[in-house]
Amino acid sequence: MLGSGETDFGPQIQNLNKKLFTVVAWDPRGYGHSRPPDRDFPADFFERDAKDAVDLMKTLKFQKVSLLGWSDGGITSLIAAAKYPSYINKMVIWGANAYVTDEDEKIYQGIRDVSKWSEKTRKPLETLYGYDYFAKTCEKWVDGINQFKHLPDGNICGHLLPLVQCPTLIVHGEKDPLVPRFHADFIHKHVRGSQLHLMPEGKHNLHLRFANEFNKLAEDFLLGKCP
Repeated sequence: MLGSGETDFGPQIQNLNKKLFTVVAWDPRGYGHSRPPDRDFPADFFERDAKDAVDLMKTLKFQKVSLLGWSDGGITSLIAAAKYPSYINKMVIWGANAYVTDEDEKIYQGIRDVSKWSEKTRKPLETLYGYDYFAKTCEKWVDGINQFKHLPDGNICGHLLPLVQCPTLIVHGEKDPLVPRFHADFIHKHVRGSQLHLMPEGKHNLHLRFANEFNKLAEDFLLGKCP
């Protein structure tokens, strides 16, 4: 949500092993440097992001890719893996959810007003977007994600999880204030053969706070070593 490669994945862009991996950080349309257009949230915005990501990588001539997806990017990754199974090699996701509950809706309403965010979290995004676009788009995102609440079972992509074929590692921070543990458990249950790795002190941004540990976990998984 409002993330960009520049603001959200510095330790991965800089420190993942470039001898072993080509790292591409993309900004979904309306986010980061993929503007214009302004971000909007139609009912299929996650599917649109997934198609954009795959189309970009194909345009860059990658024959096959692995995905690292955080939060909304984790949802996008799940959809991409389900819809383009022959193109996705492996996938690591964290802070993602496949449906929206009443509890989630309360959490989203709690972050609707960006003026109440901590300065540390707010500042990079405010610098990137300017306060007005940042504040307005956050409100639009809350409305956009809450539209799933009105679908049967609050479904975002739960119906697609059984279609995921690639090896999948789900990482979850047990102190994540934005995505409760039951979401990670649900994805783990419904993505066949997936692995779940819990980080006891991890919060939503575990890949930033525990960057070295996360990067090693991701690298080992992508290289076929067990986490």
